[in-house]
Amino acid sequence: MDERALNSIGFITSGGDSPGMNAAIRSIVRTGLDRGIPVYAIAEGYSGMCAGESYFKRMDWDSVGGILQRGGTVIGTARSKIFYEPEGRRLAVKNLVSFGIDRLIVVGGDGSLTGALLLQEEWADHLQELIATGDIRPEAAERYPALQVIGLPGSIDNDLFGSDMTIGADSALHRITEAVDAIKSTAASHQRIFIVEVMGRNCGYLALMSALATGADWVFIPENPPESDQWEAELCSFLHKAREAGKRQSVIVLAEGARDRDNNPITSRQLKGILEDALQEEVRITVLGHVQRGGSPSAFDRNLGTVLGYVSVDTIEAAHRSDPAVMIGMRGNRIVRTPLKECLDMGKTLTGHIKDRNYRKALELRGGSFEESLSVFKTVSRIVPHKPSEGQRRHRLAVMNVGAPAAGMNIAVRTAVRIALDAGHEIYGVHQGFDGFVDGEIYPLDWDQVDEWTTMGGSMLGTNRKVPSGSDFYQIARNLEKLEIEGLLIIGGWMAYVASHSLVSERKNFPAFNLPIVCLPATIDNDLPGSEISIGADTALNNIVSALDKIKQSAVASRRCFVVEVMGRYCGYLATMSGLASGAERVYIPEEGITLKDLQKDLNDLITGFQQGKRLGLMIRNENTNPIYDTPFICALFEEEGGDLFEVRQAILGHLQQGGDPTPFDRVHATRLATRAIKFLMDEVDRASHQAVFIGMTEGKIRFTPVEDFLRLVDADLMRPKEQWWLTLRPVVKMLAQPGPSAKIEAA
Repeated sequence: MDERALNSIGFITSGGDSPGMNAAIRSIVRTGLDRGIPVYAIAEGYSGMCAGESYFKRMDWDSVGGILQRGGTVIGTARSKIFYEPEGRRLAVKNLVSFGIDRLIVVGGDGSLTGALLLQEEWADHLQELIATGDIRPEAAERYPALQVIGLPGSIDNDLFGSDMTIGADSALHRITEAVDAIKSTAASHQRIFIVEVMGRNCGYLALMSALATGADWVFIPENPPESDQWEAELCSFLHKAREAGKRQSVIVLAEGARDRDNNPITSRQLKGILEDALQEEVRITVLGHVQRGGSPSAFDRNLGTVLGYVSVDTIEAAHRSDPAVMIGMRGNRIVRTPLKECLDMGKTLTGHIKDRNYRKALELRGGSFEESLSVFKTVSRIVPHKPSEGQRRHRLAVMNVGAPAAGMNIAVRTAVRIALDAGHEIYGVHQGFDGFVDGEIYPLDWDQVDEWTTMGGSMLGTNRKVPSGSDFYQIARNLEKLEIEGLLIIGGWMAYVASHSLVSERKNFPAFNLPIVCLPATIDNDLPGSEISIGADTALNNIVSALDKIKQSAVASRRCFVVEVMGRYCGYLATMSGLASGAERVYIPEEGITLKDLQKDLNDLITGFQQGKRLGLMIRNENTNPIYDTPFICALFEEEGGDLFEVRQAILGHLQQGGDPTPFDRVHATRLATRAIKFLMDEVDRASHQAVFIGMTEGKIRFTPVEDFLRLVDADLMRPKEQWWLTLRPVVKMLAQPGPSAKIEAA
């Protein structure tokens, strides 16, 4: 056995709390215990680390039960003045050594992670001083000669390098978006201007993404101050023209760290005074404050915290004593490990650029997607589009929805329309999918028509699952020629991709199909090739997780096991990710199927658990996992064999998974993909190209894949891609779903 097999892992949550920290806590504890490693929670962050024994708690499997859906952090967090001083850090080292902890996982923001890095760097010096004062024995220093540190990015601000998203940022964006959606209703009722101030310190992520997701009119962020010294007059003129154009409400999103070009703060009260004096309108201020931190974490933050917690234990277990501290982050659905010092230095550099008014560099450091989002916002938030330039050739594009409705379709259409019109082109909407295409239900779309589509679920254009065949091709070709359509954007799911492939296959028979085509993935099932996440899947996942939270509350009150059936057709994405986010004990998916042996084991685990005091059981089943062992069968089996130990109920969530307003992620994702899709079509039309592609986000980058490759990339019978990135998470789901740890620590 490795000499450090019993050296313990300690972890803290530090700095500002953020939703999803509890998911990380649960994952760290259970992964450590599964590996046979003692795990200690250190309460109240660095303050507890310095305070000593009563703040160190040895964790067991049940210590972290029932915390996934809770906001904040169950072990507490606090700012620590004493830790800022060398004497305080020496106390921390003494306490860590006394509990055999030389591996530390810190979940927090840049201040917390800076403290962890400093503690690692000073560790050896503190040991020598503690030996000299007699506070620790020399053999203890020999056993724990170095501190290994892993940082997990926990901050609603999304201002840390080393990860596309920080734990808590998505949940904060949910809170902001919900608030702005509600504010827009009352603002329109009274014809008012609202200023909404959001958090973020020196990072404009929350402000920019919430402005993009809600269709706000103006946004102020630290990285991109107003370009003109006359910005006050320009803002007032913009809002005045919006009123003249018939817009009843205006929303301005203000980041708390917003500055002008001279680095002077721009405040909500300052804006209110400017606008009321110039426009003679009522202006209201809403400072969202700590409501952005609160509430249950989103599905994304639960899963992000869970996966990062799991990998942090993996990483620290395999690390050597001399290894530098690292940040565990996620980029493009892939785990990345970055030296912690590099991440912190990049943050300091960016803050320095803002302080020095080098905003171009600050924007560059935020990354290409941030800059792109800012550019898109400036376009889609205009009152009217730019006029076509003199002599410009105006192209005519069309957009349509195909397949089942998915939240985010409408904002994708809105974005496509406004990007195309602002570039000087025309764009037509095809109503009711390919039925409408055949019947000629194709009408021009204008700027104002799509203005309020940002927040709407479903499909305002209408949609259905029809795939053209036979005489349909002739009618579609005829309508394309009649309206002189030069490029086509098809937004939808599996049937949209099949239909686009059919159009391409018929090009030899119908020359009208020789036009650029882009398929944009929009389906809750997330079962399309060339894209790791489809528009609508995040909304469906959050709908499922919200329902599961309620089901768990019901079940725990009366010793029940629930078998919950979710959609997904032959793709287990929704089942797997909702199981990870809800703490389900078993997730049945088509990719693995169900056997009688599986059901017997699951039943035995349930019986054992309830005999030992368990009060809740949660099983999640994809709708098409097995044609024989369906949800009623599993419920009947568990009910019969469970006897008086527990009741069994089924919940088939059905179409509630497709409904509701789109989540911020789906709104922003749809906006980015639709922007790129329309720009692709415009470029291809100018080149007289006939490329047909599907667009998607893979490994964090937007890519285009030829439609001709569709059949090569999928299992056509099971209607899913041959490769699915999320299947790599199945071991995490299964490990965390165990009824309890093995006796690995005791055996060791």
